[in-house]
Amino acid sequence: MCGIFAYINYLVDRDRAFILNTLLNGLARLEYRGYDSVGLAVDGDVEDEALVYKVVGKVVSLRKKIEGITELNTTKVFDNHSGMAHTRWATHGVPSEKNSHPHRSDPKNEFLVVHNGIITNYKELRTVLEKFGYVFDSDTDTETVAKLAKYIYDTQKKTMGSALTFTALVKAVCKELQGAFALIFKSVHFPGELVAARRGSPLLVGVKTAKKLKVDFVNIENSEPEPAEKDSSFLDVDAPRMRRTQSRSFLGEDGSLQPVEYILASDASAIIEHTKKVLYLEDDDVAHIALGDLHIHRLRRDDSMSSVRPIQTLEAELAQIQKGNFAHFMQKEVFEQPESVVNTMRGRINFDEHLVVLGGLRSQLANIRRSRRIIFCACGTSFHSCVATRALFAELTELPISVELSSQFLDEQVPVFRDDVCVFVSQSGETKDTLLALQYCKERGALCVGVTNTVGSTISRETHCGVHINAGPEISVASTKAYTSQFIALTMMALQLSDDNLQKLNRRKEIMEGLFRLSGDIRGALALDAQLKEISTQLAKVESIILLGRGFQGATCLEGALKIKEVTYIHAEGILAGELKHGPLALIDEKTPIILVMNTDRHRAEVDNAFKQVTARGGRPIILANDDDPDNDTLKNYTVVRVPKTVDALQGIINIIPLQLLSYHLAVAKGINPDYPRNLAKSVTTA
Repeated sequence: MCGIFAYINYLVDRDRAFILNTLLNGLARLEYRGYDSVGLAVDGDVEDEALVYKVVGKVVSLRKKIEGITELNTTKVFDNHSGMAHTRWATHGVPSEKNSHPHRSDPKNEFLVVHNGIITNYKELRTVLEKFGYVFDSDTDTETVAKLAKYIYDTQKKTMGSALTFTALVKAVCKELQGAFALIFKSVHFPGELVAARRGSPLLVGVKTAKKLKVDFVNIENSEPEPAEKDSSFLDVDAPRMRRTQSRSFLGEDGSLQPVEYILASDASAIIEHTKKVLYLEDDDVAHIALGDLHIHRLRRDDSMSSVRPIQTLEAELAQIQKGNFAHFMQKEVFEQPESVVNTMRGRINFDEHLVVLGGLRSQLANIRRSRRIIFCACGTSFHSCVATRALFAELTELPISVELSSQFLDEQVPVFRDDVCVFVSQSGETKDTLLALQYCKERGALCVGVTNTVGSTISRETHCGVHINAGPEISVASTKAYTSQFIALTMMALQLSDDNLQKLNRRKEIMEGLFRLSGDIRGALALDAQLKEISTQLAKVESIILLGRGFQGATCLEGALKIKEVTYIHAEGILAGELKHGPLALIDEKTPIILVMNTDRHRAEVDNAFKQVTARGGRPIILANDDDPDNDTLKNYTVVRVPKTVDALQGIINIIPLQLLSYHLAVAKGINPDYPRNLAKSVTTA
């Protein structure tokens, strides 16, 4: 959803052109999250001036708008400057410049705010502020935050005679807010400073220094920083002033301030090109950056949160978030799967001894095995990966398995008990519905396991144990390699949980041998790219596609249909082949495109029956079959896509590759950018 990016330089000379380019490039890295409008704020040419630029459309449109402002002095140099930018995904109000961020407190831009999330009590706050004479320009919840900041600032100054510190002001604002938010505040009253706060929406801080950081953590401060000490000496009038609560992390060896740059963002992909040193803010953290110094405070003192925030090192490389020789990120990520599946398994499977070791589960392995049942909770593609492995979990663990949609979990008030294990699957680790379900299960004492692609994400921090899928950065909104890596991670979980059951030994070996060959099998499926591109030209003008499968391939059809819907805007429906006679058969005629997954597994006879039902009604299915399928007489009059055969529990990974490629080529054939489908966001951080 919305993307936040901010940049502060201190004792590092940067001209306005560099600052603007940094902000715009940061937003470009966040484009994959989905957005409809964009804006940024930088310092003006005179004191107490902030410049705000907004546009409906893409980042490139904002860049063109700024480049067209002839009176803008882009050569002005700042040794201390704070700027922030935002991509908006409309929730309150239509896409328009007035609804775009940053939002202002007043025409003088005294306080500016960018926001990711939803303020649920904004209507009540807006009503109160309107009674005090505040006039609102937009339809958004975020403008309420900016105006509330000005109201509290002015009221404190009028009644007490002195202004609040920037940190105290933001704390006072956040204590009035309900809902989920990641906020960054900028003010002309506090030049060169930013304050960030988060609750429920991700936000991280990157630190860039010329010298190595002295320590690898930042302490949480329990009291307000004292005002900067004033020195009466004329000789020291230009010397930077230090706070007594100076954060030790960013001092030089001699204890003096050193040049430093801070980058704040919703996602590490926007930070990696600047620095690999980052810290993740926790819920109810308030981070104040001023005079090259970072202070982190808590909204509440009486909580049990850790008193430090570790500075972590990002493992990703800049090349991983660039397209390279591919036309789109989706295409690149589909073709990365031979490597990404290996990365998911790397160091976790001993193929010689047929042993799986997931270090993230080791501490809770015995408790998981003793559980009464396992509940999987996820949304979208992650939900389909759970559906795809549900039967294998039940087979290997011999436990009751339940797969629930996160978006319905709380609506249904699913009974959860202390002897349940709840597995939460999310590519980003920040999916709001899944986080709400996680909180619900933790409150009921269940053991919570996270499966995510993002180190340091909320799910990875809030669960008791978990597995990182190590698929690498995924930029395209439509998830591809994360699905196959989730599939494998969950399969490895089932294998490890059953390694004490000798009756399952041969089955486990069969699956691990399939995993050993998996990368090569995926390459074989990717070799079908040209055939699938040709098929896409035949389907580009259709309005609906039906996908049929049975057994393990039911999830393949659901995920394939989702990919087609996401990136091509063609209605697609995945249907279990066994359900044809119970209603869906009425949809079949000679004009309806059908994709039938027809592997040589134990369900082949039932799928053959579905094939006959479809063809008897004039249907002309596209067959997804195995390359060793001997039944050529039946299939010779139909379009057949032959994929490598593997063990039945893993065949869904191979089968999804052609459907991903078909979705991609369909989108391109229809003139749609598959990386940024309309109305969708990569990380769904609002419920």
